[in-house]
Amino acid sequence: MKNKDRSFSYRATEESELLPLLLNIISNKSRNSIKSILARGQVSVDGQSITKHNYPVQAGQLVEIVDNRAAIGESSLSGISILFEDEDILVIEKEAGLLTVAGKDKSERTAYSELMNYVKQINPRNRIFIVHRLDRDTSGVLIFAKSEEVKKQLQDNWDDVVKERLYTALVEGNLKKEKGTIQSYLKETRTYKVYSNPTDNGGQLSITHFRKIRGNRQFTLVAVELETGRKNQIRVHMQDIGHPVVGDKKYGSTVNPIKRLGLHATALTILHPRTGEIMRFECEVPTSFVKKSL
Repeated sequence: MKNKDRSFSYRATEESELLPLLLNIISNKSRNSIKSILARGQVSVDGQSITKHNYPVQAGQLVEIVDNRAAIGESSLSGISILFEDEDILVIEKEAGLLTVAGKDKSERTAYSELMNYVKQINPRNRIFIVHRLDRDTSGVLIFAKSEEVKKQLQDNWDDVVKERLYTALVEGNLKKEKGTIQSYLKETRTYKVYSNPTDNGGQLSITHFRKIRGNRQFTLVAVELETGRKNQIRVHMQDIGHPVVGDKKYGSTVNPIKRLGLHATALTILHPRTGEIMRFECEVPTSFVKKSL
């Protein structure tokens, strides 16, 4: 919970399971946010900390949402906002400019190092594990596991677990086509640049679906859904169709009015590794993308 969230109490007027009760009395928060509050142990019933969604609350019992050490830890995070957290996964919104995990410079601040410090403030034994990555200059939704078992489960079954990977891209030029699919084989060279080929060149088959949202003569805002998730896939495929991602000098962009890469991971829909529940995590498109496409 952010510091703006205030502790409060509520006396139950009828019998109900805890999660539906919280959804009813906390009208300004999403279902996922309330699940996070429960998982962090910030809810108590008659003074007893409760984390179970289906805990039976009786009429007359006192339900309290209390401050938690997680609130202190979260307030210290830089470049990261927590979208959801439970005992298995930690889902964040990463800002552009922050690496997912350290490269050559092991001392550089990363999403991984920030979150490792965060979970250890709650319990020194806590750890997090990398499930997938976003490029340094790509912002948006990123998921971590809270155990090696969950990490392996997510990675080994990634294609089945992930039901949607939606990005928003600001690209150069006025994209004439309203929607389409780009398919090619992508292969990375020793210089870490990815090349695209329409026929099998020994690379990985890569499929990207796109839909035009709006645009003008200079820029187009595009919704992009990944069928496959290869390194630099969207960036290379946008270059393939003659509309490179804004600010992506590596793959053909010549302008950068937004002072960052025009790529944002907008939404990720997964099957929860423990419950099997379909969960959708999303974050707003950067305002700079929207303004340039009007």
